[in-house]
Amino acid sequence: MSVLEQGQIQIHTENIFPIIKKAVYSGHEVFLRELVSNGTDAISKRRMAAMAGDCSEGPEGLISIKIDREAKTLTISDNGIGMNADEVKRYINQVAFSSAEEFLEKYKSEDDAIIGHFGLGFYSSFMVASQVELVSLSARPNSEAVRWSCDGSPNFSLEAAERSEPGTDVILHLQEEELEYIEPARIRTLINTYCDFMPVEVQLEGETVNKREAPWRKSPRELSDEDYIELYRYLYPFQGDPLLWVHLNTDYPYNLQGILYFPKSTGRADWEKGEIKLYCNQVFVSDSIKEVVPKYLLPLRGVIDSPDIPLNVSRSALQTDRRVRSIGGFVAKKVGDRLKQLHRDEPARYAEIWESLAPFIKIGAMEDEKFADQVAELVLFGTTAVAGEGDSPDPVAAEGGKRFTTLAGYRSRLGADNDKRILYCTDEAGQAGALALWQGQGAEVLLADTFIDTQFIPWLEYRHEELKFQRVDAELDDSLQDKDSVVTDAEGKDSSESLRDLFKASLNNDKVTIQVQALKGDNAPAALILLPEQMRRMNDMGALMEQRLPGLPDHHVLLINRRHRLVEGMQKLAAGSVIAGGGSSSPSKQLAEQLSRHVYEMAKLSVGGLEPNELAGFQQRSCDLMGELMNRGL
Repeated sequence: MSVLEQGQIQIHTENIFPIIKKAVYSGHEVFLRELVSNGTDAISKRRMAAMAGDCSEGPEGLISIKIDREAKTLTISDNGIGMNADEVKRYINQVAFSSAEEFLEKYKSEDDAIIGHFGLGFYSSFMVASQVELVSLSARPNSEAVRWSCDGSPNFSLEAAERSEPGTDVILHLQEEELEYIEPARIRTLINTYCDFMPVEVQLEGETVNKREAPWRKSPRELSDEDYIELYRYLYPFQGDPLLWVHLNTDYPYNLQGILYFPKSTGRADWEKGEIKLYCNQVFVSDSIKEVVPKYLLPLRGVIDSPDIPLNVSRSALQTDRRVRSIGGFVAKKVGDRLKQLHRDEPARYAEIWESLAPFIKIGAMEDEKFADQVAELVLFGTTAVAGEGDSPDPVAAEGGKRFTTLAGYRSRLGADNDKRILYCTDEAGQAGALALWQGQGAEVLLADTFIDTQFIPWLEYRHEELKFQRVDAELDDSLQDKDSVVTDAEGKDSSESLRDLFKASLNNDKVTIQVQALKGDNAPAALILLPEQMRRMNDMGALMEQRLPGLPDHHVLLINRRHRLVEGMQKLAAGSVIAGGGSSSPSKQLAEQLSRHVYEMAKLSVGGLEPNELAGFQQRSCDLMGELMNRGL
């Protein structure tokens, strides 16, 4: 066999060869992606050149991968355009030269794209191989096959070879520490990961491995709901079905296709890395695209495929620029449009999945003003109002009976005197007493019970300066109080004052402000903990900054309901001890103080204000108190 030439590879930058070999690519396994991509490029080039009449038209494109365990070789073959000796020297030896740019300049096409740069992609082979051979026959007329061989040093050999059909074989003589790549299961996994949706058939040992069809490259009219769901199940097995999806498709000012899915809420979302898969011309690049989509959309799932997203030479990292930010804005707008469509056309379905959508929409609104404008009328709150009747679609009853309303819908049902005050509840159990009071007077209350609402409510106030958001346990207005219920004790003293004195003496805590009122309603509690809105928000924000759960602030209000039977009994007990001349040390007075402390601790317990180390003492005091009451026959 005659040797055509021997020489050294032309390195355009000193010492670039070991950099390409060891440092450009962060993971060795991507060599297969690069070599299969090169083969796909070669097949596209042959098709374009054949259309121009420059070479013979080949059979249907095929990438074939073969394993030789004895020789410890892995061979990746294609039936693309191939290369002659001059092209091998140009595209292989001159590492910094990009064949893709020159070829596209000659054969411009809007329908086909060349995936990568052959030189750099090809040299990823040396991450796993101690020697690489390339056997190629050009599809152009009168071409002769050539064999190129290199052991990873700048030395190479180029000689005549035998190959019956146009195309290229890349033969990798694997390093001892890289023999995992002669395992069929390992190669199959890599094909599924990187090459699954390539438009060219990829075979391993004669068996087709990849799916080939990329649904996101089709028109939405060509896909059924089942097609979308099937793709989701394939990409994210055992994750259930998606809630809804958004089909992306644009060719100006950049080329981008994709399908994004809203997953069912699991309580766990990746807001840092994300789960959207990035492809470039159907070649998998990365499953972290935090530079492309806004942070609030990262927990979405699906595929974004674009040749216009700038990648570094190894495709392992994205380069952030104005185009990337523009793509992120486009994706956010399409998501907003899809949500508006669902809210308009299927309000009950939208309400049903709202709790899974809420984090995306609320965080997005707070972080992105344009997105906030898009979703301004899409934010829902749970509500205590009954479902809409007649022609009114608001509130909307979702499956399970929970009702939802928009802020605009809520305000439309308020009286003229109260249309600027928005009542809300963040914990139906913890704020049950105050919630029952408001509901008892016919007030509608919004349920703002998602984790993000402690930040979203202040943001809404900032956006709607005319509104005041008030939590149900912040303060009570005159409509909840019985102003005509005035009671005096045996000494002619206002009972409110005597109750206040009793609780002050019992609690002996200047940080607790004691208020006494007569509350309307038979179900009004004996006592409530009230937290002024601004004080509570400062407490919640401090807890958020310290990454802990908000507790009960030291300074708070204890509201005593003097109309409650228990409180009335305490008054009589305390008054009886004074009449009997027992003084503060009398058993009746002591029992009244025990009861007042118990009422306070019960109010704290209802709002989660008792610390774990206080619960044991509370239980012991409760048992002692019940025992004392039984002994007295009360």
